[in-house]
Formats: sequence, C-alpha cells, structure tokens
Amino acid sequence: MTLRVAVQMDPIETINIAGDSSFALMLAAQARGHEVFHYDVGALTLDGDDRLHAMAHPVRVQPVAGDHFEKGEARRLDLGRDVDVVLMRQDPPFHMGYITATHLLERIERETLVVNNPRSVRNAPEKVMVLDYRRFMPPTLVTRSADEVRAFMKRHGSVVVKPIHGNGGKAIFRVPESGENLSALFEVFNQTWPEPHMVQPFLPEVAQGDKRIVLVDGEVAGAINRKPGEGEFRSNLAVGGYAEATTLSPVEEEICAAMGPELKRLGLIFVGIDVIGGKYLTEINVTSPTGIVAIDRFNGTDTPGMIWDAIEARLAER
Repeated sequence: MTLRVAVQMDPIETINIAGDSSFALMLAAQARGHEVFHYDVGALTLDGDDRLHAMAHPVRVQPVAGDHFEKGEARRLDLGRDVDVVLMRQDPPFHMGYITATHLLERIERETLVVNNPRSVRNAPEKVMVLDYRRFMPPTLVTRSADEVRAFMKRHGSVVVKPIHGNGGKAIFRVPESGENLSALFEVFNQTWPEPHMVQPFLPEVAQGDKRIVLVDGEVAGAINRKPGEGEFRSNLAVGGYAEATTLSPVEEEICAAMGPELKRLGLIFVGIDVIGGKYLTEINVTSPTGIVAIDRFNGTDTPGMIWDAIEARLAER
C-alpha cells in the first residue's frame, strides 16, 4: 500500500532529528515507499467550495544532522482528495489556533485519515482528558483561586502548579508547604492565562523519574523513564531531563488496560501517557506525543513502524 502523507508540523528546518518523533514517523513512511509532504498549520485554507487546501512541499528526509531533508517546490494540495493521511504533528500550546486547525481538519475526515482524530484531539487536551481517570491520579485541583490552593495545601502540603494547557514541562512551579510566593505566582498565572490552572501535591517520587508510556491504537508500544537533571524537579527531556530504560509496574499496566480501548475508539492512534512513581497518572498526551526515538533506542523496537501498521490497518477498514 503506497500512501500520500501530509505532515502538519513545525518548521522542518529547526527540528532536532536525534529525538524528534515526527521526523522518525516521516523516515518510516518514506522507507515504506510513501510520498511525504510537509506543511505549516498556517498554510491551511478552506476555500469557497468547502475544500481544504494547504501549500505543501514534497520532502525527502535522511538521518543526517544538518542535512536531514530536501524540500521540493510547494504544491497546492486538496487535503481531502490529494492525500491519504494527514499527520497532525505541530507542537502545542493548545490555543485557539490549534483548536481552529482541528475544526478545519475535521471537515476532511470522511475522505482522509487524520492522525490523531482531530475531534478527539480537540476534546482531549493533555491535562483535561486525564481527569476522566482520577482514580489513577494524585489529588488534583483545577482553579484560578489562590485561596482554594491554600485550603488544598493544608491537606496535602507542598504543591506543583502548572498551566492547564502547557507542554514540555514549561512554567511548572513548586510551591513549598509554607505557601511562600503563592499569591505572587497566582497573580502571574492569572494575568498570563485565562484558563484555570492545575494544582497537585508535590510527589517526591518524581526524583526517581516520570515514565512516558506510548500506546499505539490502544496497545502499549514501550516506555522510558525520564529523570530530572541536576537542580531540577521536572523530568521532561525538553527541560534537561534524561531517559533510561524501564518496564511497566502492575499499576501502570492497569492504567493502560483501562484507557486503551477508549483511546482506540476515539481514533487516538499515537498517545503518550505520563506516570510518576509507578502509580500516579499525570497526563495523557494526544496533540503531538514524543518519546518514541528514545524508547526504540533502549528497547530495540520499531515504534514508528507500529504506528504506520496501525494507520494502514485503519485505512484498510475504511
């Protein structure tokens, strides 16, 4: 099966190919003989005939740092008629521009397979969908009120405060049990973001790592343990964390079994979940999950191949 694949992602010129999951998916698609195009989300146009177009460049990719792609002349592609698969892979933040792109891509889903499903992505931002699985989460407060946080801290002690639509470990703050600087922090958060913020107890177990588990069409593909760098409590690779090989705990296996069928039903083919201490689910990443390059490096697996197998199986069912 030869496919035409359009990848909606950030500029290919600036990616770090050593760990970029989108690049790994493009390499795997190309190895299967698929034709790959790249476009920026800003190139989307819905025309007067209700056809969704994008100015997209055909690309050839190779795993050579500094010389990792060749880009052809841009073409105006009808994303409903001219391609078989759209990979929605631009990075968050999950803002109105991101949401609008999901609405536009939703208009072609009867013609073209969009991965992940745009409607499901829109309804499942990382720190909101996870609330459906509170039984696996640490105690969690969603609020714009510093007074609510103070009451929460009386029960749980030191907390972590993070933007509810943040990503990559950015703007995550630890507030000590004394509550020092909480008022100032909430002034900044409330001025910066119109949404409520997520507050959870600080989990000392994070020093031992924050596990990223990847599920492909509802099945576990692999995992890595991400540990904080020196002087950090955040373990995200984007903020200096480092990865190590790992296996799943019994509770993590239970978490994956509980959510896997629902992820598959929703068309969320490539998902990364985050678990601390082998038992505390903190995020479900569906917008532009990462981690597959590190997982494959440690485990000798082929996660991009698993993802393309799942995509091709979905297409065969259409």
